[in-house]
Amino acid sequence: MSHIANLSPLNPVSYEPGVCNIGPAEIARRRRAGHIGLAATVILFVGLVALGLPHWTRLVLVLTAGMSATGYLQAALHFCAGFGSAGVYNFGELGTTEHVTDPHARARDRMRSLQIGLASLAIGLAVGIGAALLPIG
Repeated sequence: MSHIANLSPLNPVSYEPGVCNIGPAEIARRRRAGHIGLAATVILFVGLVALGLPHWTRLVLVLTAGMSATGYLQAALHFCAGFGSAGVYNFGELGTTEHVTDPHARARDRMRSLQIGLASLAIGLAVGIGAALLPIG
């Protein structure tokens, strides 16, 4: 069962198909994932440069930067791509979900999930390719 309400982008309070499927606790979790991915990207970049490895090895940053982008995008959009793909949402405690039963709502959620995935991939590719092209080292 899903309920739809008017949302403030700063205060998500309920599920809205393709727009908002996570509440404050889940948003904080996604933001932490973004921080972890960013830290991993910076540390890995510094390590690769310090070790003097070939520039092409920096393409591995696609993975960590993409992970960071996924976390930050989901937090900013108040939308979990994994939940959208699975047809669930959560505005309560971590680890609990409600099912989305309306097929049109699920389609909107899947579309938003795809958009987040593609945007994260594009950001990861931009960071990885940019790092590989930097004439450092």
